[in-house]
Amino acid sequence: MLKLAAAGATALFITASPLAYAQSTSTAPSERLGTADWNTVTDLRIDLIKSALQLTPDQARLWPAVEDAIRARAKNRQARIARVVETTGARADEGRMEMLRNRDPIRFMERHADALAQRSADLKKLASAWQPLYATLTPEQRRRMAALAIFAVRDMTNAVERHRLQSEDDDDD
Repeated sequence: MLKLAAAGATALFITASPLAYAQSTSTAPSERLGTADWNTVTDLRIDLIKSALQLTPDQARLWPAVEDAIRARAKNRQARIARVVETTGARADEGRMEMLRNRDPIRFMERHADALAQRSADLKKLASAWQPLYATLTPEQRRRMAALAIFAVRDMTNAVERHRLQSEDDDDD
């Protein structure tokens, strides 16, 4: 069990680290992850979860709904990031002062609220898809799922912190 958890954690860090690094170190569209890269990362995450859980045949019948929800959530996240890149790309030729003068805080709040609503809907769909499968998991499978979740949250937290520090460094320039 410990070997499986260690292997799962290693695989998670390997698949998530390039994604976090790509998002936090560059804003050039050519250096961002493409659709194929996003799909590969999503496939790796799905395979990691599925292999860590070691589903029984009865449980495997409940898996497609979970996988569909994971893929839909990843696709919507990719679309949100693409919109941000598009918005910032459209204003790339403006100077800092001009950007500050031309900001529309109401529109920003509306876009942010829309993004949060989409994330909320995706998360609710994911929770609903997981519910029937989670009810059938053994205590050991639940521990493995919790371990994966802890590693994923820790990695996401580290990526957010790196992004925040990168943003602060950019503001100092």
